[in-house]
Amino acid sequence: MNLTTNIQCAKRNMLITLLVVTASLFFHFSVNAQTPEQWKSMKGDVSVFIANDLGRNGYYEQKPIAELMGLMAEEIGPEAVVAAGDIHHFDGVVSTQDPLWMTNYELIYAHPELMIAWNPVLGNHEYRGNTQAVIDYRNVSRRWEMEGRYYTKVYEDNGVTIRMILIDTTPLINKYHHNSTYPDVDAQNAEAQLKWVDQTLSEAKEDWVIVVGHHPMYADTKKSLDEQTDMQKALLPILRKYKEKVDMYVSGHIHNFQHIRRGNDGIDFVVNSSASLARKVNPTEGTIFCSPEEGFSVVSATKQQLALYMIDKKGGILHEVKRAGKTTK
Repeated sequence: MNLTTNIQCAKRNMLITLLVVTASLFFHFSVNAQTPEQWKSMKGDVSVFIANDLGRNGYYEQKPIAELMGLMAEEIGPEAVVAAGDIHHFDGVVSTQDPLWMTNYELIYAHPELMIAWNPVLGNHEYRGNTQAVIDYRNVSRRWEMEGRYYTKVYEDNGVTIRMILIDTTPLINKYHHNSTYPDVDAQNAEAQLKWVDQTLSEAKEDWVIVVGHHPMYADTKKSLDEQTDMQKALLPILRKYKEKVDMYVSGHIHNFQHIRRGNDGIDFVVNSSASLARKVNPTEGTIFCSPEEGFSVVSATKQQLALYMIDKKGGILHEVKRAGKTTK
């Protein structure tokens, strides 16, 4: 084989390799890319975004994810954003006029389609500061619809209803008590909150019921397992009592996505990832799915189905948690 033939063969092999790589990349992109039409397919009769572990002054992935939330909101039209705690890293806020309100929230989630109701709960980082200021911010921003430390919201459209029961989990965990780092914890009445959760669930008649708190019930974590043990002692018996009503318990705190099912309760336990900075994760007992990606979740409901879509920072669907409609309530 002469030199010319060798060169021609080398060029042909390079061309074949390039075509294969290009085709592979195109296939990967087309599988993982999400278009506005695909986002629109997630829209239900009622849709809600869930985001948490947000406040890092726009750094890491916070600003791009905030922009993505706005773009997806254009197609999905959520009723609200449920902010599941730690809106302000690292030491909460000192007042309703703290500059962190601008750098962690107002200037970041500035897309016109995010000028909707925000229904937050407190996280452990809020408890490092002035938690009452977080609640009182509703008097400053009309989209900050935080009715208290724990409260319930019903979202309804086209005859479909979702009840969100939004709770304050930090006072349910022993390690935060008698701790000067969390000055507001000891003033809270955990028993009163648990009685309220029980009463609210007993009266719930909506198509779908989701309980939202900052701390998870179950999760793979490098944090103290006592947090989960305390949550299981305090809250889990109530969720089990109303397991025919409770569809999901959604939390944050761990900075990754996890979907866990344990026992025969039939409740889906979801850990929603950080919308700014994520962490590694491994499967644990009952893990159906986990991912170390940053992102947020989209909840969509019809009469026939409740779906929670875990969204990565590129707008792709990482995992879907789906539940079929109940025949009776």
